[in-house]
Amino acid sequence: MHIYIKNKKLVIDQYRIKCAIGKRGIGIKKKEGDCITPLGKFKIKFILYRKDRISNLKSRIDKISIQKNMGWCDDPKSSKYNKLIRYPFQFSAERLYRYDNVYDVILVLSYNISPTIKNKGSAIFLHISKRNYQNTKGCIAVNKRDIKKIIKIINNKTIVNIN
Repeated sequence: MHIYIKNKKLVIDQYRIKCAIGKRGIGIKKKEGDCITPLGKFKIKFILYRKDRISNLKSRIDKISIQKNMGWCDDPKSSKYNKLIRYPFQFSAERLYRYDNVYDVILVLSYNISPTIKNKGSAIFLHISKRNYQNTKGCIAVNKRDIKKIIKIINNKTIVNIN
């Protein structure tokens, strides 16, 4: 199964979903913080979710419950760059336990994971959009209802094709 991202639309089977992408569009990601959604084909590594906000999440992909001390390292100086971390943490990282609902569910894409190249960019997620589908820093974002539908039909072989 493939999920296609093109022109602010996510397509899975015959289902078309409005989505937000990086502020600078889809392209070749050159560095950390460039606000580009990377071109390419990526697997979904695992799902992170807020158990207190999303109950009974059923998926064929591994799930990890987000705890208050969890983050994602975005600091190229760290050996944990582009990896899940736990606070306290001495390098820069993005908190995953947020008060808005953007990270209630996160599908972690395989961008720059194996191998991880320092400064090439971190944390390309498929997550929940803000109400107005505001641009992201490089991630793909859809509404909460749609991400729940996506989770029900994806599996370990699903490819996210961004072009």
